[in-house]
Amino acid sequence: MKRGMIEICVLSALIEEDSYGYKIVKDLTDEGISITESTLYPILKRLEKNECLTVYSVEHNSRLRKFYRITTKGIEQIEEFLNQWDEVKRVYEYIERRYKNANK
Repeated sequence: MKRGMIEICVLSALIEEDSYGYKIVKDLTDEGISITESTLYPILKRLEKNECLTVYSVEHNSRLRKFYRITTKGIEQIEEFLNQWDEVKRVYEYIERRYKNANK
């Protein structure tokens, strides 16, 4: 479940603008979402394979930098996650309530 949530976070980081790996890590970390570049790049590959994002290169300081752009399918993934959030929240609240009751 956490992996799926991190994928949604990565897609959400691309909603407003295209971005590149290091900046995605920085943006997520600034929001309190812990992710490393070694975790991010396999996620980006998987999202590209699943057609949730596209990749293009831009020259920066005489080197090519890969940029990632969310696709319609990626936006649909975010929408699906948001539609399922109420159920996820109920499961979380159930677990939390049972845990707290057991540890009184």
